Amino acid sequence: MSKKSRSRLWFLVHSWLALPIWFFLLIICVTGTLATVSQEIIWLANPDVRASKPSADAERLSYGQVLEAVQRAEPEIIVQSISRPQEDHFALNARVSYPDGTSPTFYINPYTGAIQGVSPQFDFRQFTRALHGWWLVPFTNGFSWGWYLVSLTGLPMLASLATGLVVYKKFWKGFFKPTLRFRHGARIFWGDFHRLSGIWSIWFIAIISITGIWFLIQAILADNHISISTEGVPPVVAREDAPIVAAGGSVPRLDVDQAVAAASQRIPGLEASFVSLPGNAYSHIFVGGRGWYPLMFQSAAVNPYTGQVDSTRLLSDRSALEFVTESMRPLHTGDFGGLWLKLVWFLFGLILSMMVLSGLLIWSKRTVQATAALAKRPARATRQPKPAKPAPIRISEATESQP
Repeated sequence: MSKKSRSRLWFLVHSWLALPIWFFLLIICVTGTLATVSQEIIWLANPDVRASKPSADAERLSYGQVLEAVQRAEPEIIVQSISRPQEDHFALNARVSYPDGTSPTFYINPYTGAIQGVSPQFDFRQFTRALHGWWLVPFTNGFSWGWYLVSLTGLPMLASLATGLVVYKKFWKGFFKPTLRFRHGARIFWGDFHRLSGIWSIWFIAIISITGIWFLIQAILADNHISISTEGVPPVVAREDAPIVAAGGSVPRLDVDQAVAAASQRIPGLEASFVSLPGNAYSHIFVGGRGWYPLMFQSAAVNPYTGQVDSTRLLSDRSALEFVTESMRPLHTGDFGGLWLKLVWFLFGLILSMMVLSGLLIWSKRTVQATAALAKRPARATRQPKPAKPAPIRISEATESQP
């Protein structure tokens, strides 16, 4: 096969690999792009989600002050956890439970401790993530088939990236001499756009496809009850540490701010982003947050009676495999560096969506015709052997044969 024929074949392979999933992949890319900034969209639409300052010099309350304000406003509830979003313009989320068994999530103003509203059970953020991640297919027995269907697209996406780099010879020149022609027709424009956006999105496509493949592996491991975790058994408060309380009496527990201070002292650089309160007499106060490595959380289990840190889950406790796998989800969603990083993920997600659309347009106009031309190309005519020349007849033989 000639060099030109090989290049044409690679182009057809690249195009046909993307064909079965063009529309499906386009929907996944669009919903994933929306999911990246879904929390910000809720912030724009719902004032209850905003962390509004009562005055310009107002300071954020501590976890203990927030807990006290919530319990003062709603004495009958039990606060299960309080979490602080990474962006300061968002309200706190407090998971609570009522005596009737309901467990809503409150939006809490971080400056006043006031309850601003109740989070719906299934909001826009959860909807876009569920639609993008598993197409709203319910999880009945293990991971849903929607999860498998979506995560499987990581394989052809990675293959399309590899074959696209083979098709586009000397692709690195696009970084120095980008070409986007506007006045040469729609086919030329979309072709230039597809190549140019693909070049500048190589790193993003690689991240999204590799992390998507990991989600597939994660589902396979979980459904086959295979664990790679080294976390071990959850800690439990020792029986002798739990005080004996008379009927109707209150349990003397450590102040939440003291637990946060103990965890921060044990884990240098810890920025506490969530506090989980004890659910029973033998549960710890869990304090967690990000440290120097923003892709993973560290946490500490603080004894609610003695104030001692009974156990920790640090970055150094993870195995090399866990260090990689636990980084996959934040890399896929872009939810680890604040608003500006989310906007970068949103921008490249939008570019990826447009690239899928341009690839669909290019395929519809070029690949069918190219494949048909390659299939109908006449085979080279086989060479016919030349007829043998008759042997020359000598004059003597001719005269001898005459009567």
